[in-house]
Amino acid sequence: MTTPPHHGHGHGHTDGEHAPRLWRRLRHALTPHSHDTTERWDDALETSRAGVRALTWSFAALFATALVQLALVLVTGSVALLGDTIHNFADALTALPIGIAFLLGRRAATRRYTYGLGRAEDLAGVVVVLIIAASAVLAGYEAVRRLLDPRPVQHLWVVALAGLVGFAGNELVARYRITVGRRIGSAALVADGLHARTDGFTSLAVVLGALGVALGFPAADPVIGLVITVAIVFVLRDAAKEVFRRLMDGVEPSTVENAERAARAVPGVHDVANLRMRWIGHSLHADLAIRVEETLTVDQAHRLAHRVEHRLREVTPRLAAAVIHTEPATKPH
Repeated sequence: MTTPPHHGHGHGHTDGEHAPRLWRRLRHALTPHSHDTTERWDDALETSRAGVRALTWSFAALFATALVQLALVLVTGSVALLGDTIHNFADALTALPIGIAFLLGRRAATRRYTYGLGRAEDLAGVVVVLIIAASAVLAGYEAVRRLLDPRPVQHLWVVALAGLVGFAGNELVARYRITVGRRIGSAALVADGLHARTDGFTSLAVVLGALGVALGFPAADPVIGLVITVAIVFVLRDAAKEVFRRLMDGVEPSTVENAERAARAVPGVHDVANLRMRWIGHSLHADLAIRVEETLTVDQAHRLAHRVEHRLREVTPRLAAAVIHTEPATKPH
């Protein structure tokens, strides 16, 4: 028996109380529970709304920060500050593909896209990685060009102030994105938050560059620009790993182990086999087989599968659905 993913926990139906008992059981086993689907769809919408809110506010904060820094770049001519500004603009722009992905993820499943469009979020993660890579190339190019063609940096105190502004703006955005991303299970949003956090530290490097120039080391400004480029490359590596794992259906082993233990602990389940889990957008989906007494009726096995799924959703954050197959306990492994 296979329990469809829209089936949640075992509960009674109040409509049809006067129908024969056998008919009620058959209808329970064969009819989709539309209110379960509605509850899960509402959950998906709420997580998407939270993600869109996080992106909207963080985009506004980073874009404002980058505009302030750009104005100060024109005044000071600092290449380190230019690199930081480029990175902040890139970080603000990464909100656009993720926001589009969240909006697509709200769309209901269709006959063609039977799992919905949650995978758009993973594709957005790829776009984020490409934007980070482009910002690294541009920042590195400007730093090398300034090393080969030195130019004086003016108004060093303004450069230092701009670096502090950049750090404050990025750290606030990073905390917000990472917190919301982990709460809703969005790898793309977490990767974007980590990107913003590293941007904050590169902004502090701008302050060090200004200090170096003030102490009589003119090359400190482009050198710091190169340091910022290296920092962006490290962010690129971490973000790429996160997105790659999600694209390859990577799930934390501890999550799988917890789900197996929870399913085995349900009374009536002899064993659990072939548990597989995957992320679709910021929701987990599971597929597993449970071994039960071969004497169970179809209705009893169906209700047991309900209880297993209900337990899995209790112990597994962001689990949206589980397809549960029942097998006789005497069947060879």
